Amino acid sequence: MAARPTTSRRDTRASGSLLLPIGLALLVVFSALGVVQIKNEHRRMTVKAEALRVDNERLDLEWAQLQLEEATLAQAARVEPIARAQFGLVEPAAWQTIEAVQGPVSVTEPTP
Repeated sequence: MAARPTTSRRDTRASGSLLLPIGLALLVVFSALGVVQIKNEHRRMTVKAEALRVDNERLDLEWAQLQLEEATLAQAARVEPIARAQFGLVEPAAWQTIEAVQGPVSVTEPTP
């Protein structure tokens, strides 16, 4: 009787049965590396977002201070004396006043 080669079938089954666990192990390793990379990216983005929030708050505060400063500097009580001193501005005489009316503009003439 002829002997059947049983070892070759077992070797094929053995190598085929190792392929699935090795493939699954590789998938687990790559998944773990992906999770680590995504977590690291998330941490980095969270830190960047927090820094941007802090910058935003700082700029909002600076904007509010600049608006307050602008309002203070634009007050008529402050502007008028500076304009008089630097530019020699004076209040116009009554005969120099131009009255705005609806329709054509009229200028009052000085009375002798």
